[in-house]
Amino acid sequence: MSKKKDIHVVPHDNGWATKREGASRAGVVVDTQREAIERAKGQAQRERVEVVIHRPDGRIRDSDSYGRDPHPPKDEKH
Repeated sequence: MSKKKDIHVVPHDNGWATKREGASRAGVVVDTQREAIERAKGQAQRERVEVVIHRPDGRIRDSDSYGRDPHPPKDEKH
């Protein structure tokens, strides 16, 4: 069984990028954070992993899970 590789939305020199956990290069680079989040969500839904969204300073802003978590959090933000 392979270990899951979450997808991070991170600031990039040319805008915002999606980057798979552990990867050395960005997957896709776009102009806005919103566009990067949408791309990351689509990929995460297909691969059943988590999207981790970062702030411009690199700190984590939010995350959303699209996997099959046997013990999902009881948050009600969505």
